[in-house]
Amino acid sequence: MTGNLASQFLIREDVTFLNHGSYGACPRPVFADYQQIQLELESQPVAFLGRERAARMTVAREALSAELGTASTNIAAVINATSGLNVVAQSLDLREGDEILTCDHEYAALDKTWAYVARRSGAKVVFVTIPLPLVDEGAFYDAMVAGMTSRTRVLFLSHITSPTALLFPIERLVAEARRRGIITIIDGAHAPGHIPLDLDALGADFYSGNCHKWLMAPKGSAFLYARPEMQSLLNPLVISHGWTLDAKEPGVSGPLGSTPFIDGVEFYGTRDPSAWLAVPSALEFRRQHDWTSVMADCADLAWETATRMARLTGLPALSSREFTAPQMVAMPVPPIADTVAFHDELLERYGIEIPVLHWGGRSIVRVSIQGYNTSAQADLLVRALSEQFGL
Repeated sequence: MTGNLASQFLIREDVTFLNHGSYGACPRPVFADYQQIQLELESQPVAFLGRERAARMTVAREALSAELGTASTNIAAVINATSGLNVVAQSLDLREGDEILTCDHEYAALDKTWAYVARRSGAKVVFVTIPLPLVDEGAFYDAMVAGMTSRTRVLFLSHITSPTALLFPIERLVAEARRRGIITIIDGAHAPGHIPLDLDALGADFYSGNCHKWLMAPKGSAFLYARPEMQSLLNPLVISHGWTLDAKEPGVSGPLGSTPFIDGVEFYGTRDPSAWLAVPSALEFRRQHDWTSVMADCADLAWETATRMARLTGLPALSSREFTAPQMVAMPVPPIADTVAFHDELLERYGIEIPVLHWGGRSIVRVSIQGYNTSAQADLLVRALSEQFGL
């Protein structure tokens, strides 16, 4: 591992924190910048929110868009990926008989979002079972394409799945869906700061990702990406000053001096934008600490830990390393009757904070490795699980 960076984070020393994937963790200097921005807001709220907000938001948007491989006019600030994806899902003009194609690895909040949309519109959600273990892009592609019909209007997939930590090879599938005239919507909650992103090259119509997870910005910072020609389809979840009736063309300045897409999504009344404004600080922290090297070391430790557990349990991995999220691995373990009680036992007895869940008839412990984690902590996890399962 690269030199450990635990001192740069606010994680409690008595907790072995192996759950970065759920909510992330913000480095000390980034959090300090975030608090300074909040102090500036409170010192002159009218100036900050009324006169300076748009310019400040633009600076952050430009810094982030450079990392995402797109123009700053193609992304808007949202509080999390779920809210960004809800903007898209609830804007679509779906009707009875239309189909929303997705798979069996999606995040529960978005499963509920599409169930809500289907109930209101009469559309149908179609779930594809992804063949496991995922070891071949072709098998994934073929399974999803087999689910497409003349009624498929939407393709919705995670880039990195939450319960199973799979890295879906979505590029060819997105291209095929667009060729068929299917709207492509990608849940990138775990992707920014975790894998390289080039959103324009990917070609998805809509993509929403969190900055508070692997990018390590403060909680409440995320983005919604929309291709320019698709931006006019969107309506904000909350109608406020940012929405306009007469400026719906991409690139046309909206009522707040930005585009209708950005104004409509971002401006819906008084809210604290400080988390979003701290995104450039998170990007700078990564540059200062050679985060590419940190990520590579973390990915090696995550996969090594999962491999050790697989040898002990004899249970096969859910995918090959190529299709596993680099720093987050869902490890199948022997059956667990009560996942909540098992989680609590790991925390109380060993001081380990890690998600334990049931998925697809399997019991899973999902390990995340970030720059503040150590090989000794991975060893502790393997020992704790070995003791709990009598391995």
